[in-house]
Amino acid sequence: MTHLPPGSPAAAQACPITPVLDLVFSRWTTPILWTLTHLGRQRFVELSRNLGTVSAKVLTQRLRQLERDGLVIRTHHAEVPPRVDYEISELGRTLTPLFAALTDWSEHHLPAVEQARTTFDTTHP
Repeated sequence: MTHLPPGSPAAAQACPITPVLDLVFSRWTTPILWTLTHLGRQRFVELSRNLGTVSAKVLTQRLRQLERDGLVIRTHHAEVPPRVDYEISELGRTLTPLFAALTDWSEHHLPAVEQARTTFDTTHP
């Protein structure tokens, strides 16, 4: 069997959703998008507080990447002190049905996953 390097064009052809998974499901990206979708426009500190344990450095990196990808809008307000808001973009909003489907799947199937794990762990010490 041939192994395809992650992110290669051949890997994307083998699984056409790979670029979307890399875009949306990298660490902290999904919680950021989820928070902005459900809580609306947030200042950096609010967003950081709502996310919990993310470092300022990582949050800054993820927000810049999401802005670059067109999923988040950054608005700088020329005030003293300076104020910056982040909000989900129209393109980012198109992910809402995907998140809804994943939420639905989680609610219906995570108990079965947890049961399978328990069964596995007890039979494979």
